[in-house]
Amino acid sequence: MPTILIPLQMRDLTDGKSSIRVPGRTVGEALANLDAIYPGVRERLCQGDDLCQFIAVVVDGEESPMRLYQPLQEESEVRFLPMLAGG
Repeated sequence: MPTILIPLQMRDLTDGKSSIRVPGRTVGEALANLDAIYPGVRERLCQGDDLCQFIAVVVDGEESPMRLYQPLQEESEVRFLPMLAGG
């Protein structure tokens, strides 16, 4: 099962857990399964049917341009990170 690494600012929703294994063939499926266990997670990361525009998805150490549609492997590791803006 893929592992979702929980950002520190969201651990209030996951009983303090820093990582959670959930089933899912894509990032979106895994996120939906995580939200079924810990309601409110998806609401913090998504706007409508997509991720907030300032959230990046990193799967197995690589930023994913496919975001919620990124396929996952059995041992994939998923991170949601705020995008940084420069000036």
